[in-house]
Amino acid sequence: MNARMVFTLVCICFIFNVRSQDVGASPAYIKELTASWQGERFPDGRPRVSDALLKRLKNIQVEEAWGYLRGKGYQNQYEGNWEILHPDSVMTGRVVTAQYMPLRPDYQQLIKRVGGMENRDTIGGSNSWPIEILKSGDVYVADGYGRIVDGTLIGSNLGNAIYANSGNGVIFDAGVRDVAGLLEIKGFNGWYRGADPSYLQQEMLTAINTPIRIGRVTVLPGDIVLANRHGTVFIPAHLVEKLVLSSEVVGLRDQFGFQRLREKKYTPGQIDTRWTDEINADFRNWIQKYPEDKLPMTRKELESYLNEQKN
Repeated sequence: MNARMVFTLVCICFIFNVRSQDVGASPAYIKELTASWQGERFPDGRPRVSDALLKRLKNIQVEEAWGYLRGKGYQNQYEGNWEILHPDSVMTGRVVTAQYMPLRPDYQQLIKRVGGMENRDTIGGSNSWPIEILKSGDVYVADGYGRIVDGTLIGSNLGNAIYANSGNGVIFDAGVRDVAGLLEIKGFNGWYRGADPSYLQQEMLTAINTPIRIGRVTVLPGDIVLANRHGTVFIPAHLVEKLVLSSEVVGLRDQFGFQRLREKKYTPGQIDTRWTDEINADFRNWIQKYPEDKLPMTRKELESYLNEQKN
């Protein structure tokens, strides 16, 4: 085989292996991003944190989740200063990310062409693409670079579609429109930067399920979000279970401490500092008598956690 033929074969192989940049991240890439997760995954590669754990997470305070993550070296997981559709509600869910940028015509054409190759709907606007892939328990999280006027990513029509697919809501570093209509969608909630009657224009979707920035947080697809009136915390999937259990135990310790303070068994100084062996033993005895059906975790989980902390 001569050199020219070898060169030709190499070129052919190169051409067949080169592909354009996808709009949606591949399952392999998402698995790389979330390599610390060892459990079940969705077909798109995102970690499949259980619905039961998402439900337990709703009872965790933002400060407790934030403190746990900082203790694990994750210093930048909280973002606040939101407008919220239903401030009294709590939302948890598995993150689907979307990246938006100011419109550039040549890049937009490429995005539309690649989206068509990925069998996405190219008739309507590309801001519907992340909505089409939402699954039950997902939260649509988008970086719209804080744009409100002409940066309204959804109105009531897309809001209804989001809730129909996910049974959840949105977190947008961007604007929304038709707040009155969004408020009528029972069960839907949203954290966003502001509302405006304008339509989305001079803005384009560039990527789905890739890392994005929401304020001071780097958010990955498959993160778990805890959102309430006090802000949003984005939790790496592999840390959720331990975070929930640790925070639940903190809640039980608080209950014990408050009760003992009311009984005047210990002083505030004793409860508000590192507990002595006597207080720890008292807590273990107190927790043994705690009603089984009132525990936020199983008795086995609790005992295993306490034994780990003791050792």
